[in-house]
Amino acid sequence: MIPARFAPVLFGLLLSGFMSMIVSGIATARALGLAPGFLGGWGISWLTSWAVAFPTVLVVAPITRALVARLTAPR
Repeated sequence: MIPARFAPVLFGLLLSGFMSMIVSGIATARALGLAPGFLGGWGISWLTSWAVAFPTVLVVAPITRALVARLTAPR
């Protein structure tokens, strides 16, 4: 098991992986269609976008949490 102190990084890794996979898949399908070579093009697009998405999530998540805390009322 992974120690709990790494939970925010693991969350960011998984979230950015899933989101970049879905978004790059849709964008690749729109650009290439579901033609031969789709999976290869999608794979390259996904890895490229994940390389950007993961560090972005790690930087943007704390800012987003603070913004949400300011915009919502406490219980």
